[in-house]
Amino acid sequence: MSDSDALASLDTGIPHSARLWNYWLGGTDNFAADRAVADQILAMVPEMVGSARADRAYLGRVVRHLAGTEGIRQFLDVGTGIPTAGNTHEVAQRVAPSSRIVYVDNDPMVLVHARALLTSHPDGRTDYLDADLRDPAAVVAGARRTLDFDRPVAVMLLGILNFVPDDDEAAELVRRLVAAIPSGSFVTISHPTTEVNGEVMTEALRLWNEGPAAKMVLRSAEQVARLFGDLELVEPGVVSCSQWRPDADTSTERVPHYGGVGRKR
Repeated sequence: MSDSDALASLDTGIPHSARLWNYWLGGTDNFAADRAVADQILAMVPEMVGSARADRAYLGRVVRHLAGTEGIRQFLDVGTGIPTAGNTHEVAQRVAPSSRIVYVDNDPMVLVHARALLTSHPDGRTDYLDADLRDPAAVVAGARRTLDFDRPVAVMLLGILNFVPDDDEAAELVRRLVAAIPSGSFVTISHPTTEVNGEVMTEALRLWNEGPAAKMVLRSAEQVARLFGDLELVEPGVVSCSQWRPDADTSTERVPHYGGVGRKR
């Protein structure tokens, strides 16, 4: 799909989670419909801005750990959203310039911005794939153009499995991606929950699901842990993403997003 075709297919009247996230992170790549819903949610959950930033900081810590401590040089970021500061390739290539990253999304605005902004370090490679998590075979086939699936890959599933309401389907999609990657690979998940700020998160979920956008589900820590299947959870397991291996500058106040990393043996 060309950039002009992508923009022509863009429906600015329907809010989109990637654009809400962009708005909460202080970006400008959003529309009136996105801002209206985002502000309604913020009125109920003022902590959502802090939660969005905590989730972005979690991404950074995970990628630094995987690229630095674990030596991972390939990342498959599914449901990347609109590029902002601290994208996966920026973090990974600061640690290891030769890192290769494939971003996957199916939103027209994300497609246009990814092509324009997700540029690679010259020693590595960054690519963008227009595909859907619900078709993992297409995701893997497209990613093979850039990534070597005979070597470890880190699969990033941040804020996307909540758009797969059925628990069994969500777990099966993860399982199929895991089946394509070799031993020594990793899967990273972040997922919203009602186990923190439960009452207001439940109301925010109701507001979102009454609208025209893709329906969402929030899951418990136990449900998120089950999404990892047979993977070995890296310490500290599934926790509020602000509490996953925090550094000196990290606020460890719990936010309504869980994060976890699993290793394929």
